[in-house]
Amino acid sequence: MDYALDMTRIPEHIAIIMDGNGRWAMERGKERSYGHQAGVDAVRCITSECTRLGVKFLTLYTFSTENWNRPADEISALMGLVLTSLEDEIFMKNNVRFRVIGDLRRIPEEVRKKLHDTEEHTAKNDKMTMVVALSYSSRWEIVNAMQEIMQYHDMGKSAYSDWKYIDEQMISRHLTTSFMPDPDLLIRTGGELRISNYLLWQIAYSELYFCDTYWPDFDEAELHKAIASYQNRQRRFGKTEAQVEGETVNGEH
Repeated sequence: MDYALDMTRIPEHIAIIMDGNGRWAMERGKERSYGHQAGVDAVRCITSECTRLGVKFLTLYTFSTENWNRPADEISALMGLVLTSLEDEIFMKNNVRFRVIGDLRRIPEEVRKKLHDTEEHTAKNDKMTMVVALSYSSRWEIVNAMQEIMQYHDMGKSAYSDWKYIDEQMISRHLTTSFMPDPDLLIRTGGELRISNYLLWQIAYSELYFCDTYWPDFDEAELHKAIASYQNRQRRFGKTEAQVEGETVNGEH
C-alpha cells in the first residue's frame, strides 16, 4: 500500500526500538546472530530513506545495558556486527553524521576505537545525524546526569550553587542526548508494547507507534506507514484540541 506523506510534516527526529531480529531468525531455523546481520541491512535501508525524506535525527536502540545479560556468544556476535557495519560507507554516501550514546566503558576497546573514528570521520556531514544507543539505558543516563550536576555543585560552579536552579532544562543539558531535539516519533517493531528503558525523559511528548513487523522486514513502506500514522495525529503538548486548532488557523505550529 502506498502512503501519501505530507513532506512538510516529516518528523524532525525519529527514534526506533529495533526489535525482532532473533525471532525473525529462529522462525527461519537460523541462529539469532543471522537475524542481527539481517537487521543491519534494515538499518542501511531505513537510514537512506530517512535521509531522503528529510529526517534530521534518527536514533536507533542497538544494545541496552540489560542486553549484557544475554549469552556471551550472542554479545560477541553483536559487537562484531558493530565493527563491520561501521565499515559501511552509508554515512558518506548519504552525508550522514554518526554519533553514539551510552555507557561505553563495557564496550571492547577495538569497538570503542571504531566508534570514535567513525564519529570523527563523519563529523562534517550535515544531511542527517544517525545516533546509535549502545550499552544504553535511560535510567543509567538520568542517574549519570544527576551525578554530573552534583559534581558541579560540589565544585562551587555558580549555576549549580542552589538546588532551586535545577530544572528540566538543566537536566536535559546533562543528558547524553543534549545535542539533539526530543524525538517526535518513537517506533517499536516486533510486536512488543513497551519502552524498555529507552529515552524515558526525552519521549515525554513523543508520538508512539508499535507494529508487529520484525526489524529485518521493516522497509521503506513500513516506515512510510509509521510516518503517515504520525501525520494523522494532533500533537497537543497538554493543550486542548481547540487551542491547537486556533494556533494552526493563526499560522502558528
